[in-house]
Amino acid sequence: MHAAGGGLGSFDPMTADMPTRDEVADATATTEAEMRPQAVPVNVYETSGALMIVAPLPAVTPDDVTIELRGDCLRFWAHLRSAAPREYLVHEWEYGGYEREVDLPPGFGSAVEASLANGQLAIRVLRGDPPTETVTAKPNSG
Repeated sequence: MHAAGGGLGSFDPMTADMPTRDEVADATATTEAEMRPQAVPVNVYETSGALMIVAPLPAVTPDDVTIELRGDCLRFWAHLRSAAPREYLVHEWEYGGYEREVDLPPGFGSAVEASLANGQLAIRVLRGDPPTETVTAKPNSG
């Protein structure tokens, strides 16, 4: 039962103490400048035409992710997406700030294809000799 004049009915827990857009932007910039990139676990397996690298990247979009192939090394990373100022009770990961390098076995690296869907990055490193210059790619969505 609510008191006259609205009482508890006027309280919206979803908007209480919400940071402003500028506060979120400032917190994100500060966190990204101070944080070490989060290590990303990978599963790697071979198909008939490619080496597959699959990694969890929650809370980022394809535009946030960059994939780089340099010789026999593949590196991917995603910038921090958002770091709203909050008082966490448990805080074990950020919304981005991911990075991983994977050494490629001989015979792979002629090209790179990738997709990001449902928080999972799938990278195909095609068979063949790697190019002499660094190749940079972005994943497709889904």
